[in-house]
Amino acid sequence: MSTKLLRHISLIGVALYLLALVVISVAFREHALQLKWMLWGIGEVLFFFVLTTVFYPRWKNDEPKKFWRKVFWVALAIRLLYVIFSYYYFMHTVGIHFDVPGDGLGYYNRSARLSRYIRSGDFGYVIDFIRNYSFGYSDHGYLIWLTILHTIFGTNVLVPRFFKALMSAYLCIVVYKLASRTFGERTGRLAAVMCVFMPILIQLTGMHTKEMEMIFLSILALERMDYLIRSKKYTFWNILFPILLVGLSFGFRTVIGMCLIFAFLVFVILSPSNLVSRKGKIITFSITAVVFLVFLFTAIGSEMKIIYRINFSGTDYMAKRYESMGLKYGEITKSKYLFPGAFVLPLSPMLEEAPDHNKLIHGSTYVKNFMAFFAMLAIVIAIRQKKWREFSLIGAYELSYLAIIMFTFTSNSERFHEPAIPLILVMAAYAMTHLRRKDLVLFYVYCGLLFVALFAWNWLKLAARGLV
Repeated sequence: MSTKLLRHISLIGVALYLLALVVISVAFREHALQLKWMLWGIGEVLFFFVLTTVFYPRWKNDEPKKFWRKVFWVALAIRLLYVIFSYYYFMHTVGIHFDVPGDGLGYYNRSARLSRYIRSGDFGYVIDFIRNYSFGYSDHGYLIWLTILHTIFGTNVLVPRFFKALMSAYLCIVVYKLASRTFGERTGRLAAVMCVFMPILIQLTGMHTKEMEMIFLSILALERMDYLIRSKKYTFWNILFPILLVGLSFGFRTVIGMCLIFAFLVFVILSPSNLVSRKGKIITFSITAVVFLVFLFTAIGSEMKIIYRINFSGTDYMAKRYESMGLKYGEITKSKYLFPGAFVLPLSPMLEEAPDHNKLIHGSTYVKNFMAFFAMLAIVIAIRQKKWREFSLIGAYELSYLAIIMFTFTSNSERFHEPAIPLILVMAAYAMTHLRRKDLVLFYVYCGLLFVALFAWNWLKLAARGLV
């Protein structure tokens, strides 16, 4: 990808955000964002587009090891600085060291209490608490992880966030390896650089929720699966490591583990014969099926059944929620209408009516909205270049995860879309490094549609409440 083209795309990205923010703020001036939220959003958008444009041309021709070092250390430095900054910023603005007194504070309080019982030797209470933990198996992993950290290092909230910073920095290297093997070196390097400067992957390090760990586990699992098949080194550890990662992922979000298993099966079945022979496919498929059955007859399986029974029967959850709150236009929030926008949604909230957390990351959300075009274009390019087999692991995971999210009650929740972001960047990097002139026409059309969609999305928030 030429530097000139990258600058052109970045300039349009920044200009479109500023135009949408100004138009929406003027059109709905009584509900415009406070200045601090506007500054957060402008900073997030400029941070991503400007720094990606500056650093990718500087790093793209470096030797691989030199490139890895630059990516990792720059990413780590940025994330550690943000962890420290956000720690004091939240204390100053919210009164606690958390962005909002919600799930993050709950995780902290429970894990801190468990760690105190462990240090005092009361293991019975700890075992009973975890066994009776009402939030389900898919929350056990994060609770146990935090408890271990608090037991070893104390209950300072900064310690888990430093580990999140480390994971987020190394995630950039994992993304590079996965993207490079799948789509080539140029794509891998662009994906890694975008990962370094992706605002939400930085902001998650300053939050006490489980998304950062979940993202790291899932992308590392995919990378290890990809390495196992492409390297053909079927050693004990190369096989065991992805299985352990998948098992751990079930302890953070059940659907993540389900999608990882599904993606691996698709990848094995669709892999060309020079990667996996017919015999190898049968053996690998059989092993994966056995692993899946083992999971099925554990607490994981019980939770999978609950998710299927409850979540998929609640595809009209948002519409019912609108109705229960006395809001209008709930009909258009049904999954069958939202699903075509799976890569894009939810759109950036640019009005004061949104929750504070969503306003804090609205610039980050816009970046994802903008990059979603290239992620969707990547599917077309992969088919056009007949690389859909190589694309099958990433594509199967991303599409299956987004489909599940869109057809459950979480379709409009930014938190549940965040695990899809690293692969959106990988797919976007592939599209951007293989753009044709005709593709740019589609890009300009998408920018126009995105502007209209942002305006309509924010209008809807007000109209549903009878404010316009």
